[in-house]
Amino acid sequence: MPTYGYECTACSDKFEIQQSIKDNALTICEKCGGGLKKLIYPIGIAFKGSGFYVNDYAAKSTSGTSSTPAATETATASTETKTETPATSTPAPAPAAPAAATA
Repeated sequence: MPTYGYECTACSDKFEIQQSIKDNALTICEKCGGGLKKLIYPIGIAFKGSGFYVNDYAAKSTSGTSSTPAATETATASTETKTETPATSTPAPAPAAPAAATA
């Protein structure tokens, strides 16, 4: 059964109670008879694995230092490949004209 938290609006008393989902919410404080409001608690969720923003699309560190040497080598290799690519390309040579057949 879930645990729900309540706070009294009159005496500020806070308490938790286990209730079924089907049960109605409590409305009257047992200590002073004042009204109750249901408290909402934040929950901690950590999404792990591929397919989540933090793992797949987060900005990469540009400091140049890495905890693993393999990651540094990969980063260096990818930058070197990009800088070696020529900015302009030369057109391909025109194909040779077919030889005329003599009859």
